[in-house]
Amino acid sequence: MEKLWSAVTQRLEPYVPGEQPQDRQYIKLNTNENPYPPSPRALEAIRAAAGEGLRLYPDPEARGLRRAIAQRHGLGIEEVFAGNGSDEVLALAFQAFFDASRTLLFPDITYSFYSVFCGLFGIPYREVPLDEGLCIRVEDYLQPSGGVIFPNPNAPTAQALAAQDILRILEADPDRVVVVDEAYVMFGAESMVPYIRDYPNLLVITTLSKSHALAGLRGGYALGQAHLIEGLTRVKDSFNSYPLDRLALAGAQAAIEDEAYTKEQTLKVMATRERFAAAIGAMGFTVLPSRANFVFAAPPQGVSGQEMFAALRERGILVRRFSKARIDNYLRITIGTEEEMEKVLRAVAEILAQRA
Repeated sequence: MEKLWSAVTQRLEPYVPGEQPQDRQYIKLNTNENPYPPSPRALEAIRAAAGEGLRLYPDPEARGLRRAIAQRHGLGIEEVFAGNGSDEVLALAFQAFFDASRTLLFPDITYSFYSVFCGLFGIPYREVPLDEGLCIRVEDYLQPSGGVIFPNPNAPTAQALAAQDILRILEADPDRVVVVDEAYVMFGAESMVPYIRDYPNLLVITTLSKSHALAGLRGGYALGQAHLIEGLTRVKDSFNSYPLDRLALAGAQAAIEDEAYTKEQTLKVMATRERFAAAIGAMGFTVLPSRANFVFAAPPQGVSGQEMFAALRERGILVRRFSKARIDNYLRITIGTEEEMEKVLRAVAEILAQRA
């Protein structure tokens, strides 16, 4: 009965998330989740909020959460927007700042939701090729356009631009919005938040799913000058006035306020990442420099990315592989606990030995 769909629905190619299999227990390293639990303060706040107050609507302005985020980043509450995960915040940004009149620029190898949003909202776009090292070329974004968006660090390549490079993009065309998607920034990249007050066209979007271990809660936020936040709010209030429920508001605020816990866990992930990247590099993998909670790596000659992906899955280890040209031999491997990554290394060594 697809004939009942709208023309837009018929044209859509939806985003495909990492698989969530139910057939057995896996070491799950395919969706960039944090291997450690959320802040105990966040869990306690959620439990405390699960009372009779749930009969009431949540605060549509998310003032407590936004105030905590503002304090965390040294901004005013009017410079903070909160939403139901960074994907929702991104979708609202696409509607608020990009339209059919000018072409949006983003990398050809990047977060695949960007092209989905363009199809959904009728936004023309151009995918700008990464260079031979799978890095973003700043020079390619210095031309006039209808806007720019990219993750920093980029996904799935895990490589990051320096702030000074991003400033060149911002300054090249002050009349367009540049969205920097900082979902993974706390794992070692340079944030653009310190530059918000100086650049009216800069919007930074991030999530609590990765560094704050709250992928199941769905909290995200945007930071920018007040006129950009007002634009997001206008779109949000034309779609859903209550995107964050009372439990999410309580848990997200407590997680933001427990900065010491988050820093401790991210440092553990980063240390494990460096050890793991060095170990598989020693096994012959090509490993791109990572500033995220995952590594992007290609197996040595004699074993394809597809073969390694399948062999790991047979051993109960899930990683992510993309069939797109130029990266179809790479695997995106989320960093788990030290114990989990040791199991991955043993499995990889076994697979390589069998193929030798």
